[in-house]
Amino acid sequence: MTAYIIKRLLAAIPTLFFVSLIVFGLLRLIPGDVALQRLSQAGYVTPELLEKQRHELGIDRPIVEQYVDWASHAVRGDLGDSLWSGEPVIEIIKDRLPLTVEIVLLAVVLAVLLAIPLGVISAVNQDNPIDYGTRLFTIFGLSVPDFVLGTMTILFLSVYLGWLPALGWYPPWEDPVKNIQALIFPAMILGYRLSAISARMMRSTMLDVMREDYVRTARAKGLGERTIIFRHALRNALIPVITIMAGQVAFLFGGTVVEETIFALPGLGRLTLDAVSQRDYTVVQGTVMMMAVVFVTVNLVVDLMYGLIDPRIRYT
Repeated sequence: MTAYIIKRLLAAIPTLFFVSLIVFGLLRLIPGDVALQRLSQAGYVTPELLEKQRHELGIDRPIVEQYVDWASHAVRGDLGDSLWSGEPVIEIIKDRLPLTVEIVLLAVVLAVLLAIPLGVISAVNQDNPIDYGTRLFTIFGLSVPDFVLGTMTILFLSVYLGWLPALGWYPPWEDPVKNIQALIFPAMILGYRLSAISARMMRSTMLDVMREDYVRTARAKGLGERTIIFRHALRNALIPVITIMAGQVAFLFGGTVVEETIFALPGLGRLTLDAVSQRDYTVVQGTVMMMAVVFVTVNLVVDLMYGLIDPRIRYT
């Protein structure tokens, strides 16, 4: 297994390299730059001041030179300083990352608690009212955008119930109650979409597994239906579901942009959105690369989990 892990980590290097190239290049295609943004905010822009500001920030150099300088520091763990505030990017990310990680973890827990039972129940009750209700629930979760659910949640809570969820973030070690109050609704919205995707996959794989010969053999031996479902069918049906959920978990880090903006949460997603609007190249590059590393790591962990779920899988 050690050789397999090393092979996967080496394979991740070109992936991260191409991600860095794409992000670095696309940011430079956006009209305007951070120097213009900063001077515009001050209300006084002249060509001389603009040129001086660009030189001070180092963005007047050739793009290849800028990339080599940034990438050579990034591989050593130095993501540079924010072009807007001058703070080290790695410190900014450290301050914002815990909130986003907490939202994603809550969303994943809620999604797992919903998706697996719903998918199994829907498959066992195929083509009856329970199945139709579950499928309607999942289709609604796939069809309605997150920003609509977030906006409607706030409107419902404020207009019909007369209270608003706690806006902002309260660290769990300072105020656990307010922490949950602030994060539960964004996590529920993100978890709902993830559960909808996963429940549909769970239903599909369970239906396939329930038609397998070994399930019919188990029934012929007289095993109870509950034993057949949970001990034999469910374990084999989980691998495709875990694959789907793992990919979605990585994408949840990007999906938090909408929820963190709607619920005024100072997380990694909102940081990225603000940095794009300010043309703060180094912050955007740092956050995107962080998400790329998370994506690669999650996929590696899931591949390793396959061996625990299905003993037939071997790593070479």
